[in-house]
Amino acid sequence: MTVFIFLGSLLAAMALGIPIAYALLATGAALMWHLDLFDAQILAQNVINGADSFPLLAVPFFMLAGEIMNVGGLSQRIVNFALALVGHIKGGLGYVAIVAACLLSALSGSAVADAAALTALLLPMMTKAGHDKARSGGLIAACGVIGPVIPPSIGFVIFGVAANVSISKLFLAGIVPGLLIGAALWLTWMILVRKEQIVPPARKSRQEVLVAMREATWALLLPVIILVGLRFGVFTPTEAAVVAAVYAFFVATVVYRELNLRQLYAIFVTAAKTTAIIMFLVAAAMVSAWLITVADLPSKMIALLQPFMGSPTLLLIAIMLLCMAVGTAMDMTPTILILTPVLMPVIKQAGIDPVYFGVLFIINNSIGLITPPVGTVLNTVAGVGRMKMDEVTRGVLPFMLAEFAVLFLMVLFPPLVTVPMRWFTG
Repeated sequence: MTVFIFLGSLLAAMALGIPIAYALLATGAALMWHLDLFDAQILAQNVINGADSFPLLAVPFFMLAGEIMNVGGLSQRIVNFALALVGHIKGGLGYVAIVAACLLSALSGSAVADAAALTALLLPMMTKAGHDKARSGGLIAACGVIGPVIPPSIGFVIFGVAANVSISKLFLAGIVPGLLIGAALWLTWMILVRKEQIVPPARKSRQEVLVAMREATWALLLPVIILVGLRFGVFTPTEAAVVAAVYAFFVATVVYRELNLRQLYAIFVTAAKTTAIIMFLVAAAMVSAWLITVADLPSKMIALLQPFMGSPTLLLIAIMLLCMAVGTAMDMTPTILILTPVLMPVIKQAGIDPVYFGVLFIINNSIGLITPPVGTVLNTVAGVGRMKMDEVTRGVLPFMLAEFAVLFLMVLFPPLVTVPMRWFTG
C-alpha cells in the first residue's frame, strides 16, 4: 500500500501538470499522511536540510563556470581546435561535434549547456555544408549525453550526495565510459555519413592547427587542473567547482578579453536561475527520501527484485530497463533524487560496487535527456536550432541506440568501468 501511495501520488501530481518539485512535496505530504506522521514543521525541516549540503555547493559554481565559458570564448576556441584537428575528414563537422563535446564535458558538466553551445556554433555550419539537418541535430543532441558523464559532472554531484558515495571517485570513474560513448558516436556517424555526398573542407596546415591549439590551451588546461587536483587530493569536488569558475572568469576577462563586467550580471542571473531549479528539486526530493526510509520502501524493493538478487548482471539489466522507462517521462535530476534512495540498498544487498553502479545509473539518466517526449536536450537542440521536435527525434535515434549499446556492454562487462576506475582512483 505504501508503494502504491508513493507512486500514485507522484504520477497523479505529474499528470495534473504540477511542476516536479511541487509534485515531490505533494508526494511527501501524502506519504506522511498515510504513515500518520503529518507535521508541517517536519516537512519544512526536511526541505531545509535537503539543500543544506556542502557538496551541493559544487552545483552553482559549475553552472557559473559553464555560463562564463560559453560567453567568454572558451567554448568557441574548443570548437575551433576540434575543427582544425578533424574538420577535413569526410563528415568532419560531425567528428568536430564529438571531439568538442568530449572537451566541453570536461569543462562544464552540464548536458544542456554543452548542447546549446554546440548547436549554436556547429549546426548552421553542418547544414551549410550539406549534411541532413535532422541527423546533424540528432548527433549534437546525442553528444550532450557525454556532458554529465565525463567529469566534472553535476549529475555525479547530485548522485553522490543522495547515495552517500565519494564524488571524487565518481568523477574519476566517469572518464573512460564517457570516452567510450564518444567512440560509439564516432563509429555511428562514420557509418551514416558514408551515404552523404559531402565535400569536406580543405585540411588545415600544421601552422593553423598549432595556432588553434595555442588559442585553446588556456581552455584545455582547466580539465587537467581539475582532474589532477582531484586525483591527488589537492581539493574536493566542491572546491574544484570554485576553481573552475574562478579560472574560467580569469581566462575570459584577462586572457581572451571577450567577457566584460557588464555581461557578468546576466551570467550570474542565468546561473542562479538554473541552480535554484536544481536546488529546489533536491530539497523537495529529500522529503520523499526521508519518508522512503521511514516507510522501509527499500526492503519492499529488495523483496520485489529478489529473483534477480542472485545474479548482479540480471539485477543491473532489470534496473537499467526500469531507468530507461522512467527516463522517457522524467528529467535527469528528479529521476536521480527519486530512485537513488530506493535502489542503493538493493545495490548494496547484491554486493555491487556503488561507484560502478553510479556510473551506469548516470549514463542511463543522461541518455534519458534525449529520449522523447520529455528529453530536455532534445528540446534545447530543437529550440536553439529552430527545428521541429520530431525532426530532432528522428535524427537522434541511431545515436541513442549506440549509446544504449555501450551502456549494456558496461553492464555485461564490468571491467570496462571498474579497471580504469581503480587505475584512476589508485
